Amino acid sequence: MKAATIGVPVLAVLTVLLVARCVAAGPAVHPAAAHPSPPAARESHPSPPAARETVSTPAGTTPGTFNATDVAWLQLMIPMTEQMLRLLELVPEQTSNPRVTRLAARFIAGHRAELPRLRALLGRSGAPGTNVHEGHDMPGMVTAEDLRAVDRATGAAFDRLLVDNLREHLEQGILVSRGEQDAGAEQAVRELAATIERTRTAQLALLDGSGR
Repeated sequence: MKAATIGVPVLAVLTVLLVARCVAAGPAVHPAAAHPSPPAARESHPSPPAARETVSTPAGTTPGTFNATDVAWLQLMIPMTEQMLRLLELVPEQTSNPRVTRLAARFIAGHRAELPRLRALLGRSGAPGTNVHEGHDMPGMVTAEDLRAVDRATGAAFDRLLVDNLREHLEQGILVSRGEQDAGAEQAVRELAATIERTRTAQLALLDGSGR
């Protein structure tokens, strides 16, 4: 698997290791393709040990101990974070609820702080910085359709849609970050996954009103 063509093989490993075992949804594929059930994914995709192979990287890079799970997690978390930021940035214009506004401000700050670390690690891995999940409808990922629906809503309707998207995003972020800690190889990536798991857990508590 060439780093320049990382895509479906790595996403299949990610699905088997991180997503399929945590959520009911199938693995991420191109929108035109069907979404197989988790059992089918386990039969047709590489088994978890394959994720332990070092990801090939272009000449001049320093791959370290990055494996396919590390790269797949980074390639998932970056667009998940970017898309959630786009949603959160709609809050000031779409709601007058002060609690929602305060939460959005806190979550925006946290998500923005994570992005440079995620991008730096992806760069260190030698994998391409392009969004391999463009157009994919995945658990925890705010899609273009989600953004359009939220953008049309205001007041209480907006607040409900925002909270629903936030909860799915945070819960999925926790699950895949745990999976990275279990199956990743690069210590820096695993440490960042642990940090993001703690952050998402705290944010989920705030969203549910158990932390203020």
